[in-house]
Amino acid sequence: MSQADGSPVRVRFAPSPTGLLHIGGLRTALYNYLFARKQGGRFLLRIEDTDQERYVEAAEPDILASLAWAGLTYDEGPVVGGPHTPYYQSRRRDQYTIYVQQLLEAGHAYYAFDTPEEIQAMRERLQQAGHPAPTYDAITRQQMQNACTLSADEVRQRLASGMPYVVRLKVEADAVVCFTDLIRGEVSFGTSGLDDQVLLKSDGLPTYHLANVVDDHLMQITHVIRGEEWLPSTPKHMLLYRYLGWAPPQMAHLPLIMSPSGGKLSKRNADKMGIPVSVRQYRDAGYEPEALINFLAFLGWNPGTEEEVFTLEGLVEAFSIDRVGAAGVQFNLDKLRWYNQQHLRLLPDDELLQRVRPHLLAAGMAVEDAYLRRVVGVLRERLTLVEELPAEYAYFFEDPADYDEDGVKKRWKDDAAALLTAYADRLARVAVFSEETAEAELRALAEAHGAGAGRIIHPTRLAVSGTTTGPSLFAMLDVLGRETCVRRLRRAVDVLG
Repeated sequence: MSQADGSPVRVRFAPSPTGLLHIGGLRTALYNYLFARKQGGRFLLRIEDTDQERYVEAAEPDILASLAWAGLTYDEGPVVGGPHTPYYQSRRRDQYTIYVQQLLEAGHAYYAFDTPEEIQAMRERLQQAGHPAPTYDAITRQQMQNACTLSADEVRQRLASGMPYVVRLKVEADAVVCFTDLIRGEVSFGTSGLDDQVLLKSDGLPTYHLANVVDDHLMQITHVIRGEEWLPSTPKHMLLYRYLGWAPPQMAHLPLIMSPSGGKLSKRNADKMGIPVSVRQYRDAGYEPEALINFLAFLGWNPGTEEEVFTLEGLVEAFSIDRVGAAGVQFNLDKLRWYNQQHLRLLPDDELLQRVRPHLLAAGMAVEDAYLRRVVGVLRERLTLVEELPAEYAYFFEDPADYDEDGVKKRWKDDAAALLTAYADRLARVAVFSEETAEAELRALAEAHGAGAGRIIHPTRLAVSGTTTGPSLFAMLDVLGRETCVRRLRRAVDVLG
């Protein structure tokens, strides 16, 4: 599908390699991906690496690995290439210089020679005069060392001498910038609240704002889908499009991801609440990529139905940008765990085995596939994370070393030892050991002793697993097998008396 003018939809995810990929960044990539795939368009990846001071060498490999793990394949970008290479801003410096010169010649940008100390002095002076947040703008530029206050000859001399400078956007005073946001509707900003944004830094590299606009234009981006935090920068970008004579792409600013306690989910408050913030942390914790993607899709969007569990392909089919809300949405780790549980249930047995086995091997538990398949079959409905299996269900692979103290106090009654001894004897003699016969023998024993079945069920679970919770008792006994069950029942009698 293409736009009304016949041009194909083109969107991009443009992360900065300044750290591990944040889950908010993955959500932005996901919405761009879903929109592109739903519209039959192109999804680009562009690395915005102009901030050399904050550059982290390991960040780009993490971005690429995280997108691949999540299944978000891109059509153009690093590694795969495309018609607009290079897809790294640091390697496109010549492109930006052309348009900086165009802005300078048209009077929409100017050279500024202020030192950091002079800018700081200006801010302190205005703060003392009662301005709480002074900026370098249409008013303060008249008091600074720039091409708006210096003569043309002085500017030329300073440039020729090699004096450090930046190029700033000359924001027109007392104007209004309006645009239509696909999520928020009509948005307007007064230019009196905008600073004269630096476009070209003293190191010759562009700032995010200039490079973003130039690259989106040259790469023919039709829709910019990004986080709400970029909304205040959008009027500057709109001015750049206007000054360069370009039609801007359509804008869509996604809602903030909020912490459970309120406010934006920052790394600081996430750490306090034990919420991972990087995609790698979720990978390392054993979350299924399909579950994390499903969860993130619902952080701001809904399909308009009661359906909650989607594959990536299902999300593409259901996605619509007009069902993305503007209000911030709360992060809920319990809900993510629920999604993970649902997606584990969708996995075929063989695939679930492959997910579980590495965690068993890491815990020193090597078992045959046939047995592991039976264990997984019993636990499928209970697993939340595959990595939990060796720790929470170790009793499927080794005898319990001890017994839950609270469980013993509550479930090990005076007649438990006699009942479990009798039950062990019955299981040892039964002709065919199975889930059905294990249950039949227990209920027959309970009836013979005039006791409720629970008087045997609860201590039996405690004896064979060491815990008071788990899957169906009789299915568990069937998987463990006659020899193991009889041995554990008799050991519990010996230990607990």
